[in-house]
This record gives sequence, C-alpha cells and structure tokens, in this order.
Amino acid sequence: MNRTTLSLIAGATALAAVTGFAAVSAPDPEAAGQRTGAAATLPVERTGLLCPRPSTSDLAETTYTSFTPVTEGADGKGTAVLRSAAQQSAPDENEDEDAEGEDEKDGETTEKGDKDAAKDDKADRPVLQLKEPGKPVSAEADGADAPALVGTADGRFASGWTAQQTTEVAAGTGRGLQGVACSAADTQFWFPGASTDDSRTDYIHLTNPDDSAAVVDIELYGKDGELETTVGEGITVKPRSAEPVLLSTLTAEKQTEVTVHVVVRSGRVGAAVQALDDETGGDWLPASADPSGRLVLPGIPKDAKAVRLVAFTPGDADVDLKVRLAAPSGLITPAGNETLHLKGGMTAAFDLGELTRGEAGSLVLTAPDGSVPVVAAVRVLRGEEGKQESAFIPAARPIETRATALDNTAKGTTLSVTAPEGGAEIKVTASAGTEGGTPQTKTYSIKPGTTQDIEAPVPAGLKGGYALTVETRSGGPVYASRTLASTEGGVPYFTVQPLPDDRGMVAVPDASEDLSVLQR
Repeated sequence: MNRTTLSLIAGATALAAVTGFAAVSAPDPEAAGQRTGAAATLPVERTGLLCPRPSTSDLAETTYTSFTPVTEGADGKGTAVLRSAAQQSAPDENEDEDAEGEDEKDGETTEKGDKDAAKDDKADRPVLQLKEPGKPVSAEADGADAPALVGTADGRFASGWTAQQTTEVAAGTGRGLQGVACSAADTQFWFPGASTDDSRTDYIHLTNPDDSAAVVDIELYGKDGELETTVGEGITVKPRSAEPVLLSTLTAEKQTEVTVHVVVRSGRVGAAVQALDDETGGDWLPASADPSGRLVLPGIPKDAKAVRLVAFTPGDADVDLKVRLAAPSGLITPAGNETLHLKGGMTAAFDLGELTRGEAGSLVLTAPDGSVPVVAAVRVLRGEEGKQESAFIPAARPIETRATALDNTAKGTTLSVTAPEGGAEIKVTASAGTEGGTPQTKTYSIKPGTTQDIEAPVPAGLKGGYALTVETRSGGPVYASRTLASTEGGVPYFTVQPLPDDRGMVAVPDASEDLSVLQR
C-alpha cells in the first residue's frame, strides 16, 4: 500500500473516532480550492446520531427536530433520516399456534404474515426526514410511547447534521421541560451529577445503533470512592435498540451525588442520564467533556437561585481546583469558593448559591498546571421554593468552527456565549422556521474572559421552531449554551443544552499526485 493511501485512511479513521461514524471522499483539488499536494478541508459525507427515549410519563409531550445548515462544497444529493430504535415485540404464542393451524397456499400471504409485514413497515418508517439543508423539520409524539431514535445522514445533509428532542411533562416526578441534543455513538462517557438517592429517579439511557450487540460496564463513584454494584458489569444492549438502566438498581448505597462512568467493552453506544426529582422536576444530564485540567461550564442562567457543582477526578491524585466565573465584565473569583479540594477517585459537591446574581455567567475550573484531569457538571435551580425547576450543565467542548441549537422559539430562547481566554467574533444565523420564515444573520464580538447573553436573531415571518447556528469567525476558544424557558402554573420550566462543535468539516490529504514513485 502506498503512503498517500495510508494517510487518507488515517484521516478518515480519526474522524470516525470523534463522530461515532463518518466518511469522506477523496478531495477534488479544484472544488476544494486547494493546491495539489496540500490538505483540503472538506464536508463530512456520512454521519450518525442517536436520541434516547424521551420519557416514561403518559403526560409527556415530545417534539423531535432535525436540521442541517447549508454547507459550501457539500454534495448535491443525500438523505438524513431518523427512525425508531425500538425492538419489535416478540410474537404472541397464541398467534403462533393459530398460524400453524392455517393451510397456506402458494401465492397467498397468511394473517400472521400480514401482521409481521405491517409491524416491519411501521418500525422502518422514518420519524424525521430532512427535505433540504437550511430548513428544520419536526415531529411530535405524546405519552410514554415516544421512541428512542437512530439515524444517519449522508451527502449534502451530513455536514453539521443536528437533532434535538424537547419534552414537556405536566405533572409527576420530573415535571417540567426536558431537552437533550442527540449525539454520536462512542465508547466512553462521564456523568458527574447523577444520583441514587430516594428523592431521585435517574436512568442511564444506552442506545445501540449497530447490527450487533454492545456490551457495557457502568461504574459508580460516590463521596467515598467507587460504589459496590450488583449488575453494573457486562450489560448487553441489543442491536439497534435502546436500554434504560435505573441507577438505583445497580447499588444498595443511597447517595445524593454520584459520578457515572460508562465504558463500552464491545461495540459502541450513545449514552445520556435522565435525572428526575420528586420536587424540583428534572432534565437530561449530557456527558461531561473528557477529563481535563481546564473545564468550562457555559451559560448558567442569570436568575439561578441555586448552583451546585459536582466534580470528580479519576485516579488517586488529589487536586485543588481554581474557580472563576466568566461574567459580562470579565473573570471574577466567587467569594468563599476561590478553590475547591477534590480527593482522587471520590465525587465532591459544592453549593455555590446564587452564583450569577442577575448576570450571565459561565464557570471556569482550572487544576494547577492542568496536571490533574477532572470532569464536572452543575445542577441549577430556578424559581421560588415550592415552585422550582432544575437543569444540568456539564463541562463543554469548545465550538471550533460551527454548532447548532434546535427547537428555538421567538420568546423563551437565550443564547449564552463565553470566550474565557481571548476575545472572539462569531456569526449567528437563525434558520427558516419549521413552518415558514426567512433566515436572519448577525455578528457579535465577545470580549476576553466574558460571558454574554446575546440577543439572537429571529427569522422574519417565523412560523414554528427554528435553528440557531453559531460560527466562529476569529479568536476564541468559544463555548456556548442555549436555554429554553417557559412558565407553567407559576413554575419556571427550563432546559439548558451546551453547543458542541458539529464536526462537519475535516482536513484530508490530497491524493492527486503521481503515486508510481511511491510504489516499491
């Protein structure tokens, strides 16, 4: 094999490692605007997303949304389809007996065959399918039957493909607004901020997109170290299915704060924690950014009544975390919480109170010299006591090029952007609405060390929900989150989603040179 071919394979393999699965084609130097022999930056041509099962409540109302931004240089053809990940139910035993008693004739279809065909057709029917880049589509589902979704996008829909599910639960455990961005499959996840306490009902949702089973280990770490688990090892997730696991069934220990570590032995899965509280509602807890000596938790609501930080450092080393708040005026150190001590292998929690005090804010956590890796998340409460709602913000990854938040509304959407290290310029585009509207674009300057709740553009003549796409133009790094909020019965429903980079572009070495001189 020649050296250029090896380089192309290495580039595609690295991309697959970060996006779950992805593919690119060999670059066309003229189309990419690159000279022969140089690396070309090209749109990803195939990718996948997984959405967990939204709710077990009969009162749940869920909206699924799918969107791909317009990307220069993308293929002219393609599809983006999300389908149910639910396994077909096993055939009824009586149905089998009835079928055995029937006489089948050539060219005829049995009653059982008709039922199976209808079931197959329903399972394979798309829940969401994009028609064109730049315009989101949505679908609604009610009750506990709303499914987990598995999907792929290729061609012109692959670069920047994003999906979101937003669920409103009117009453009961977890009442409120719950939102989560659908994510790519991976092999390892960290979730600081989960719980096995009696007041909480926390599930780890595992979704397998592949045609073979995945085997998963779930490790739990509490305030004194790793918890003894009974059935946390070797959990099998069937092909193309979703498996919710109630965390309190994995251990007899009841702890208010737990860090969940998901490790995939074989295959790959999507994973997210659904954290439901008896009194303060609930939301999704997405995975924290990979363990690092520097973490950013963007977009804590300015009217947060309570902020509780949960952090964990793998291994045996202790660490003193430096805590700073990126506020509209710059980086400040919260009084009384200048540093927080973490013991190696033990989950620690810290009450930061009304941290933001009426202003936009993001937490910046730093280990000395970045030498000890940490994962972290905050639990945020809004509203007055007795009518409070909760949400989670994990440590986020920066927006390197572009990111998108879905299911936005003209009122109740807050886009929070922070540039903790250096100033940045960003472009924000509001897409057309799901039912109509004209895209709008604005540019913003984010000062160094600050967080800003920006007045995001809204499509002209908006009908339905819309997408907000954030692109970095200069400076950075940039982190962002989006908050959706409404008020129901005096309770401030809300949900917060950090915006990860959509990883829609990849640098691929050029392969147009004469390879004969490289062959031996």
